[in-house]
Amino acid sequence: MSRVGKLPITLPKGVEVTLHDSVLTVKGSRGTLQRLVPASVDVEIGKEALDFKRKDDSKEARATHGLIRALVNNMVRGVSEGFTKGLDIQGTGYRAEVQGNNLNLSLGYSHPIQFALPEGIKASVDRGNTVRLEGIDIEVLGETAARIRALRPVEPYKGKGIRYSGEHVRRKVGKTGSKK
Repeated sequence: MSRVGKLPITLPKGVEVTLHDSVLTVKGSRGTLQRLVPASVDVEIGKEALDFKRKDDSKEARATHGLIRALVNNMVRGVSEGFTKGLDIQGTGYRAEVQGNNLNLSLGYSHPIQFALPEGIKASVDRGNTVRLEGIDIEVLGETAARIRALRPVEPYKGKGIRYSGEHVRRKVGKTGSKK
């Protein structure tokens, strides 16, 4: 039995969960999310909790039991609390600013980069070098943060680039001149 899959999900106040034709819909104060539930997993919706049960012990059922529970738990947390992800920009002249639904980045290239934010993701910039992304879908939020970080990954010699908040980058020692 999956250790994660057998744990119930407690529903916070204001969160509604419905299951219709194997599509699970989670509605909360911040928005609505939907996910297709595999046929090998049963969802039992109670007043205050969700339970996930396997229909059989097939390989597919065992593989998806804990996974679907974790994904639905993230949906419940997203529509009730929301998720945030921070990015730090380090480097001389590197900065970011938000204009409407675009994130304008100056990352040392010959041109500024306009990054279009996906639907449901909001960005804010503090002091020009700290970007804070917010959203209810943790998958879209993580993918967006990874795509922004990939525009200028941190290089290990000077530490310039975009990193996640709290990420430690291992620094390398540069070359030293050889004496003959």
